[in-house]
Amino acid sequence: MDEERALYIVRAGEAGAIERVLRDYSDKKLCEGIFKVLVKDIPTTCQVSCLEVLRILSRDKKVLVPVTTKENMQILLRLAKLNESDDSLEKVSEFPVIVESLKCLCNIVFNSQMAQQLSLELNLAAKLCNLLRKCKDRKFISDIKCFDLRLLFLLSLLHTDIRSQLRYELQGLALLTQILESAFSIKWTDEYESAIDRNGPPLSPQETDCAIEALKALFNVTVDSWKAHKESDSHQFRVMAAVLRHCLLIVGPTEDKTEELHSNAVNLLSNVPVSCLDVLICPLTHEETAQEATTLDELPNDKTAEKETVLKNNTMVYNGMNMEAIHVLLNFMEKRIDKGSSYREGLTPVLSLLTECSRAHRNIRKFLKDQVLPPLRDVTNRPEVGSTVRNKLVRLMTHVDLGVKQIAAEFLFVLCKERVDSLLKYTGYGNAAGLLAARGLLAGGRGDNWYSEDEDTDTEEYKNAKPNINLITGHLEEPMPNPIDEMTEEQKEYEAMKLVNMLDKLSREELLKPMGLKPDGTITPLEEALNQYSVIEETSSDTD
Repeated sequence: MDEERALYIVRAGEAGAIERVLRDYSDKKLCEGIFKVLVKDIPTTCQVSCLEVLRILSRDKKVLVPVTTKENMQILLRLAKLNESDDSLEKVSEFPVIVESLKCLCNIVFNSQMAQQLSLELNLAAKLCNLLRKCKDRKFISDIKCFDLRLLFLLSLLHTDIRSQLRYELQGLALLTQILESAFSIKWTDEYESAIDRNGPPLSPQETDCAIEALKALFNVTVDSWKAHKESDSHQFRVMAAVLRHCLLIVGPTEDKTEELHSNAVNLLSNVPVSCLDVLICPLTHEETAQEATTLDELPNDKTAEKETVLKNNTMVYNGMNMEAIHVLLNFMEKRIDKGSSYREGLTPVLSLLTECSRAHRNIRKFLKDQVLPPLRDVTNRPEVGSTVRNKLVRLMTHVDLGVKQIAAEFLFVLCKERVDSLLKYTGYGNAAGLLAARGLLAGGRGDNWYSEDEDTDTEEYKNAKPNINLITGHLEEPMPNPIDEMTEEQKEYEAMKLVNMLDKLSREELLKPMGLKPDGTITPLEEALNQYSVIEETSSDTD
């Protein structure tokens, strides 16, 4: 707002408008004055005070518009040590100035479109990567790293061009992965395996914040990687997946911070090409293998299902593979289900990740099947009733949110190797009808993906109960008396015609539309379905 406009409003005399215009005008003048002071050679404490005030003012978009210029942006870049001429970060006394300058830049870039355009012109992303390389292995400047990463995240969020620049030109994938390695203090024991200190202290709040910001920036950089990636990138993605595995197996300073850390790790894992997710599981060492054999021998012979999965020294083992990370993902998924809200944002990423892992990696699928869909023994309750993971997922199959419903059903379908008969055994036809209709499998069969041919083994309890299981509800029902057994033939005919007339009336009034299955298994109006079958029969007759 210029001076003449401000004076005009003041002369008009409306009290509320006068107060508002004076506040806005004084804030703008204060911003301009702060930038004029910052170009001068003033003490560090004075610089910090000026930047703190500017950080607060920069939250107001109206104030930012007139002061967001290339010259002012360059002042903040210089104070944040983002100019190429600044070779090192040796003066500890300057660190508060650097941190406050980065905080101001975060606010300004987020709230000002002009600042976002100037960031491209000033090549801010490259400058931020350069600063990260200076401080990536220095833990005592974690605040600088944290706000550098936050600004990098904002830039990559607001500009898609910066994502590709970070990925290819600035080698951001490797750089940000190294930042994570540093935050987690990772020590590699093999190419894609890290040492886990289960008795070690949790991450510090500063390390956790840095890791979360790095994960968010990496998510933007890799957002389209699952669609297509070069074969030469596979090694880098596997290293990143191994770092994320380490991330899942450690904890933050608080339970909430741990969940936030793991949530961002899950989001990033969703961007990793599924072929590279094999590093989430790893073979046991010789010592762990010996321990597993001992544990298996200790289990009774009748515990055949349980012998597949053993827990030794807090290590989840399945089929000779360390499944700790997958077990953490499974527990994370169950916690998100138990929250009962924000399923689309909080639950679908981890469900989608587990589904793709199960589809691509046999050991992961078999382990999850063992955990989620163990052999059925008690079938007296409906599949959606109860507190097991299976019960919770089956309840989601009829959720009001279409996306949540589809991904929950898809996950269970993949665990069943996309076999309709196996899915119905665990869920009942009523719960699975939506998925089967969408996939054209209402008449039975299996999905398009190939899985190993190993057969599921039913328990004796399930075999004995199977003849009395209601296929629609999926649970055991006591035999019900047939209401037509005591009817005469005339009564049966009368009731049948009554039902036909009722259905005909509903159909004519378009309150109900009779549907049928097409040859491909999808639903269509009954007349169309009958016509298609007639065409098929005529074609078959002509061929004969």
